[in-house]
Amino acid sequence: MAFDVVMPQMGESIAEATVLKWHKQVGDVIAKDETLYEISTDKVDAEIPAPAAGTLLEILVEVNATVPVGTVVARIGGASEKPTGVGLPAAVPASVPASAPAAAPAPLAEEDDNSLEGRLRTKSSPLVREMAKQHGIDLARVQGTGQAGRVTKEDLEAYLAKGPAATIAAPAPSIAPALPAVHDPSAPTMGLTPGMSAAPAPAMPAFAAGERVKVEPMTRMRKIIADNMVASRRTSAHAYTVFEIDMTHVAQLRNKHKKAFEAQFGTKLSFMPFVMMAACKALRTYPIANASVDGDNVVYKQDINLGIAVSLDWGLIVPVVRNADMMNLGGLARSLNDLAERARSKQLKPDEISGGTFTITNPGVYGDTFGLPIINQPQAAIQGVGAIVKRPVVITGPDGTDFIAIRQIMFSSLGFDHRIVDGATADLFMAFAKKELETSTFGLE
Repeated sequence: MAFDVVMPQMGESIAEATVLKWHKQVGDVIAKDETLYEISTDKVDAEIPAPAAGTLLEILVEVNATVPVGTVVARIGGASEKPTGVGLPAAVPASVPASAPAAAPAPLAEEDDNSLEGRLRTKSSPLVREMAKQHGIDLARVQGTGQAGRVTKEDLEAYLAKGPAATIAAPAPSIAPALPAVHDPSAPTMGLTPGMSAAPAPAMPAFAAGERVKVEPMTRMRKIIADNMVASRRTSAHAYTVFEIDMTHVAQLRNKHKKAFEAQFGTKLSFMPFVMMAACKALRTYPIANASVDGDNVVYKQDINLGIAVSLDWGLIVPVVRNADMMNLGGLARSLNDLAERARSKQLKPDEISGGTFTITNPGVYGDTFGLPIINQPQAAIQGVGAIVKRPVVITGPDGTDFIAIRQIMFSSLGFDHRIVDGATADLFMAFAKKELETSTFGLE
């Protein structure tokens, strides 16, 4: 008998997932726990192993389709069973676990349903529908080459490549919802005279008619990153401070102890654990940087959970080192390296990228002098770490004599939510972290 492969629930708050890639095709033999397909949720991308060994009989959910957890996405059978081919793109969901409050997907349209909605459902995937919407394309005008005449991504790209003659007129820029009619006398007027209203700026087209372009829909992760970044800029009053930190002391500690450290803890020692430990001590001293805004309240987080931004080939993710202030340098290094490695191999769990209270990002690994990162909501601050570069600096000796020396200098920024973190507090936070990095032994000596 065939074994149903269902969309797994990757966390209590995860209700649906998108299929990114099938690693096996219909008719392929697969071993138990071998990677079968990849999925993306609003929390994490992950590779999903086969729940049983056998032959892949059916693929019921196509790439880029989003379905609720519990949906049957494929079927695996014994070696003697014959494949039935690729199933319908929108699979009929199995019973959804009680912890997943997901609504059942809309039923497939009947073949004789000639409504626009019916045609879209039967002749395109969610990805293609979104792509068509962005370009003002009526999918009923596009000749589909997919199963049952469905319009594929390639069909739509070919249609767009034909130029403006093939496309319908683009819709007029959408108008933002009208502002409430109730007048708030305390609201800022932004320079408008009484009776005037602020008209939204029309959206500029991304490319002109006839311009040579290649159009690719955003990945699910890219959309989530875009939404989060725009939402954060709208939510927090972003302000920044940048400090110059002499990392020569840390560099000397690292060079002196890295071999013994790796032998003791089984992991490499980079500069980042030093930055993490200094940040933890600063967060304990200035807890407002570890807080969040909840309406008119300030929520002081009692745990320090450091989010560490990890760059991926396909986007960005921020795994979290929980209770980082309770760890020594070895614990921080092991946690950091483990999370980064599993992030790049799509092995993170949803609870490993949630619950962060403060974030550190390291654009310096690419040679950046310093960055001004966007706050990771609902946090109050984010630290940016620049490249460590040898620079000539003026040093004052014990006798008061100044001289020029070559030192390993790092510029580090702090982006903070000015609603609750004042500039003076941000500066004190960074001054504390600077002193730690320039003078602390970090338990190595």
